[in-house]
Formats: sequence, C-alpha cells, structure tokens
Amino acid sequence: MKKSILTLALAVLLCLPSILIAQQAVEKYIVETEYLLYLPENYDADTTVRWPLVVFLHGAGETGSDIDRIKLHGLPKLIEQGMQFPFVAVSPQAKTYGWDPRLITEIVDQVARKYRLDSDRYYLTGLSMGGFGTWSTAQSFPGFFAAIVPICGGGFPQIAYVLSKTAVWNFHGDADDIVSIDYSNEMIEAVREYNPEARYTVYPGVGHDSWTETYENPEVWQ
Repeated sequence: MKKSILTLALAVLLCLPSILIAQQAVEKYIVETEYLLYLPENYDADTTVRWPLVVFLHGAGETGSDIDRIKLHGLPKLIEQGMQFPFVAVSPQAKTYGWDPRLITEIVDQVARKYRLDSDRYYLTGLSMGGFGTWSTAQSFPGFFAAIVPICGGGFPQIAYVLSKTAVWNFHGDADDIVSIDYSNEMIEAVREYNPEARYTVYPGVGHDSWTETYENPEVWQ
C-alpha cells in the first residue's frame, strides 16, 4: 500500500512541470471598424452642450472596405450633399454581410468617450440590411436607443415586448420585391401590443427604395 501511494505521489510530481508549462495566456482579437463621423457646424461653440447622436446602418450593397460607398444612400448621402443637422452622426461600415448589435453599441461607447453626447438621446436608423440591424440592435440592447427608425427591414416579433419603451417609426414600400413588407407588418403588429404609439408608414407602389423619401422628410429628423 505504501509503495502504491509513493508511486502515485511520484507520478504527480513528475506531471507538475507539464501542468505549469500549459498555462493559458490571455490575448485580444480586435476587429477594426471604420465609420463616418459628422459633427454639427456649431459643435465647438458651447463646450457645455451635450448633443444627440444618430447612428446610421447602411444596406448590403455598401458592405466591404470602401468607406465612400456609405455615402451613396441615406444620412451620409445628405451630409455629403451639404445638409446640416443638429446632432452628431456616426455611420459605420460592415465588412461582411449583417450587423453585430454589440459592435454598434461599442462604437457608440467609443464615440461617447471622445465627444460630448447626450446618452438619453441616442437614435438608430438603417435601411434594408441596416433596417434588420436597427431592429436587432434595439431588441438586443433595450433602452440603449431612445428611438429607432428601421426602413424596409425586419426583426423578432416574438420578443417585441423589449421595445415597449422605445419610440419606433418604421417605413416600408408595399411593392418591395427584395424585402417583403410582411417583415414590417409582423414587427409593427407585435410591437404595438406593448407600444401602441409605434408609428408605421407604408409607401403605396414603392419598391425596395423606401429610404430616399424617408430621409428627405424633415419630420423624421425632428
């Protein structure tokens, strides 16, 4: 018996160097994401002012590494054309198809560390793939954004209750042959059970491009 115990103890001791060598190191994998940043013309006029933030999520066609493609549609296009807005705007570019909700909130947190933002006035909008991204981000992080404006997208009707306190204004064209209006219909029907004031605008006879008219509507930005 003593011999067996001694043998076991010796075996354990012989294994210790291997155990010590096999420690796991902690490393980071960082994904770089480029985004367009817009600051209001009078941002520096009063350093005590905290500004609203609008995050814009582009569609599938602008995915990749050419950041200028984001300027083809939506908010970045209007800014590129010279329009002025009373808020900070951030327009990230997805390198691959789809939007990661956590990435969106992390970008916002990073911008908030560098610029004067009002955390009670974060707003999120996007078109097509970005419309899906708007719904999914708002549902993944309830309350992070005060309001969302999804355009021709869709979300998760089964968890619509998480948007009970988020202002919603959804847009879709009823002739959309790329993203069926059924996605929006299902989301709004589900959201209104918990958030009766959720707004929904349907453009009769309009196809997939339901964002041009939406973003050119001053009421949306107000």
